[in-house]
Amino acid sequence: MSAGAIERSSGNRPLTALADEIMESRPGYRVEIIGGQILVTPSPDAPHARALDRLRAPFAEANLAGGETEVLQNVSIWLPDGPEDYATPDLSVVDADIDEHYVENNCYDPVAFRLVLEVTSSNWKTDLQTKVTAYANANVAVYVIIDRKHQRVHVLTDPAQDEYASHRIHAPGELVTLPDSIGAKVTLDVTEILAAGQPKRD
Repeated sequence: MSAGAIERSSGNRPLTALADEIMESRPGYRVEIIGGQILVTPSPDAPHARALDRLRAPFAEANLAGGETEVLQNVSIWLPDGPEDYATPDLSVVDADIDEHYVENNCYDPVAFRLVLEVTSSNWKTDLQTKVTAYANANVAVYVIIDRKHQRVHVLTDPAQDEYASHRIHAPGELVTLPDSIGAKVTLDVTEILAAGQPKRD
């Protein structure tokens, strides 16, 4: 949808082999290769999962699943920054023909991704910095960050080389309508999503 097809050489893949070893030895950990560096994220906590669960509702209400698009969790995207680079966003809106864009190693061409979304964990700087560059370089049209650390929702649009031309930050109390380019009108309640991402207190 956004960038030309990714071509990969079938040469030696030392980082991919190491990433696979890490995943086998640490079940539940997320392993990504971004900028030629292996990034390892511990298993998400319950509030992270709860926020992600709440996020599925507005996308489902917009009927983004089952037509021209699908809403999927933990589907990896090949990145153009390096021969082995890939990331695994928490949630993505993808073209319905994503299966036709399979590259390798359970990763898909960024051309099929309309939106990627991350819910921050202990590695929040990766989502707010490293992945901004990575997803912009992959020409992903919309990047949404649920920033649990600072209690904000970031919506980045208009990718240009290694950054997004538009970066809007939303606070609790706001309703955020995502760009129509994802395939439908989706509105996020910032208060509800951020509250879901916090530990429940008695």
